[in-house]
Amino acid sequence: MKIAIAGGTGVVGRHTVDAVRNAGHDAVVLSRSHGVDLISREGLDVALNDVDTIIDAANVTTLKADAAIEFFTTATSNLITAAAKAGARHIVLLSIVGIDQMPYDYYAGKIAQEKVVETSKLSWTIQRATQFHEFAAQMFDRAKFGPLHLAPRARTQPVAAQDVGARLAALATGTPQGRAQDIAGPREEALDAMVKAYARSIGHRGWIPSISVPTAQMKGMREGHALPGPDAVLTAETFTEWLAAR
Repeated sequence: MKIAIAGGTGVVGRHTVDAVRNAGHDAVVLSRSHGVDLISREGLDVALNDVDTIIDAANVTTLKADAAIEFFTTATSNLITAAAKAGARHIVLLSIVGIDQMPYDYYAGKIAQEKVVETSKLSWTIQRATQFHEFAAQMFDRAKFGPLHLAPRARTQPVAAQDVGARLAALATGTPQGRAQDIAGPREEALDAMVKAYARSIGHRGWIPSISVPTAQMKGMREGHALPGPDAVLTAETFTEWLAAR
């Protein structure tokens, strides 16, 4: 089977590519570094030639709802149009647990993206996942006030990106699921504790205060809206184990 992975060089995408190839399938990486631009459509039609299934794990770095909506709806619409033209029949979308309960900021873009997939001509599977273990490093890098790093308070049940990549690859080779069972890590964690543990692991010894970020998205996470439901598929690797293995 020939499977195209949009965002195939990203946090989850690179693991997805590995999982597809390890299963004996042909993986086509869709990224700008591989000559494919999902917004301009440059290189897209050629890259999707003879592709059977699409995995959409593309991402954009923004916290603004308008920017997220514009990127995700445009990129995924272009991907679906080109995939249908190429004869592909199935798209697997990576999304996020709880976004319908927190329809703000970046998550607004993911909700809009899901709607594009659900109304497309292709058969579809949407796989929602919780935040990845790498989320702690992202927060350490981004949540700063001058030189001072901050640790946002939130409830999360982080999952290994490698496990999510393997799940996406498996879904791509199966029959369309519609909304698949959510995937999450094995246990709930406090995001601020994760950020501080990550900082210690890279040698940072400065004070990192815990804060309650006053955005609607982070408030929703503090209220537990980003946690998986009881029927979620739970993986094995904990954040502590992931950190130790880095």
